[in-house]
Amino acid sequence: MSRLADEVIAAADARGIDHIVCASGLSPSGPIHLGNLREVMVPHFVADEIKRRGRSCEHVLSWDDYDRFRKVPQGVQGIDESWSEHIGRPLSAVPAPRGSSYPSWAEHFKGAMAEALGQLGVDYRGISQTQMYASGAYRGQILLAMRERAAIDEILGRHRTKIDQAPGDSLAPASNGDEATDEVGDKPGDELAEAVAAEGSGAAGEDDGASTVGDYYPYKPYCHACGKDFTQVTAYDEAANTLTYRCTACGHEQSMDLSREDHGKLVWKVDWPMRWAYERVLFEPSGVDHQSPGSSFAVGEFLAPIFGWERPIGPMYAFVGIAGMAKMSSSRGGVPTPADALAIMEPHVLRWLYVRRRPNQAFSVAFNNEIHRLYDEWDALRRKVSGGTGQPGDQAAHLRSVTTAEGELTGTPVPVAYRALCSVADLTGGAADQELRILQAMDGSIATLDDARPRLDKAATWVATQADPEDRTVVRAEPDAAALAGLSEHQREALDLLLRDLEVDWTLEGLTTLVYGVPKIQAGLDVRDKKLPPAVKADQRALFALLYRLLLGADTGPRLPTLMLCIGPARTRALLAH
Repeated sequence: MSRLADEVIAAADARGIDHIVCASGLSPSGPIHLGNLREVMVPHFVADEIKRRGRSCEHVLSWDDYDRFRKVPQGVQGIDESWSEHIGRPLSAVPAPRGSSYPSWAEHFKGAMAEALGQLGVDYRGISQTQMYASGAYRGQILLAMRERAAIDEILGRHRTKIDQAPGDSLAPASNGDEATDEVGDKPGDELAEAVAAEGSGAAGEDDGASTVGDYYPYKPYCHACGKDFTQVTAYDEAANTLTYRCTACGHEQSMDLSREDHGKLVWKVDWPMRWAYERVLFEPSGVDHQSPGSSFAVGEFLAPIFGWERPIGPMYAFVGIAGMAKMSSSRGGVPTPADALAIMEPHVLRWLYVRRRPNQAFSVAFNNEIHRLYDEWDALRRKVSGGTGQPGDQAAHLRSVTTAEGELTGTPVPVAYRALCSVADLTGGAADQELRILQAMDGSIATLDDARPRLDKAATWVATQADPEDRTVVRAEPDAAALAGLSEHQREALDLLLRDLEVDWTLEGLTTLVYGVPKIQAGLDVRDKKLPPAVKADQRALFALLYRLLLGADTGPRLPTLMLCIGPARTRALLAH
């Protein structure tokens, strides 16, 4: 992000611009997913870096709520096919799903995203395009576009022969050949790309106002009678600023004075460069679908000067995938949102996922067991940075994850390992007294459960919503009499050593030393020895397998010290006594 900030600042200085504007745009046509979040996070991090350097900068987020309602999305609770009667109306004029507290479709999906952005510490100025168009803010730009419609049509005509990407193709993650080896999850982007492609991409349906009948007009009215955009401009009197249209949906015909009336919008390929000029945008990235040949960002380079501006610096960002979301929310239509991710991970960690990769690198957000490895990596980074051993890139990524130019983001006071918290939540069923007992044994600095929050709550949510039922931990109710009767002398000796010192140091560290130390003692080694012969390592693995069988009746489970800490000394002794 530093290099992008350098480039934007240099462009501002070259053009004599003091106040720098970075921009994002989101269409609340349905659930705003984790891929859309990159549209916001890249400008956020660039704007934040510019502000850290003491420059005047703001991040504007355009809510494209004046876009047309294109189709009834699948999987959204509270709607049915009756919503198809609203196709063609502005998103802000479509009713919200049943049961929503919001007044419209657009506000319903904007609200969820705005709440997530607040948790993520994203500082922005939101702009409703419904309000901008309805207030007449763009009247001068609309009249200019209508006067220059021949020039606009000529520019667009040069690009209409370009090959546009199809919606499905545009969602495949970009390949950059240098993915980090510690990437989280499966092949980046596959699951999310498939789900989003099924709904289609707004950019893939970019409208430039081309007509097969009559002259070219870059303005699309919403019908005064039915409120839809199935309208065809039939005439325009430039001297009087009067536009006449006919609605192909309801047959209504009307003339409107564009200098006084606001009941439509510029077509997208003209609208976007107009807004660059209006907001004086210097930086705005976009996805593959907006940057393919003939698409809006490419054509915008030639249209922006008509409105007195230059196309912003706009790198292409790769798409975001997911790693195995075990239980998709039916209200999401199978496409995970920032709220889904924030339910199972802290804002620091989700910010880190978006800032640690360059914009052109694809990555995945882990919803499956890979989240444990992700958190291990995050905690390792945190320890390196706090210990002063982190590399400059690590330090920068960590700083941008936990702070913004406005200050530090709230985190978990005592960050116990995520996988350990999942085990605690799993084994206690959320019983607060038991959770506190176990966590205090894990870390003596924990006084209340609030010291382990919000990470504890995120882990509990992951166990409840994402963990594979087959991976849930069930402790044996009774000792395994057959297994205990069949123990070898070596196994009996190991259990005796374990039970002898079981309650000497009933802490996570003490139990770790004990469980790993028993095979060392049997081999005549010191429990502090780190370099072990292969035979001792094999003996450790065999003991672990035995303990899992006696405690859980399974071959594997949570880390044994964590498992025993959760079970408690009395029950552990009862299940291991022979």
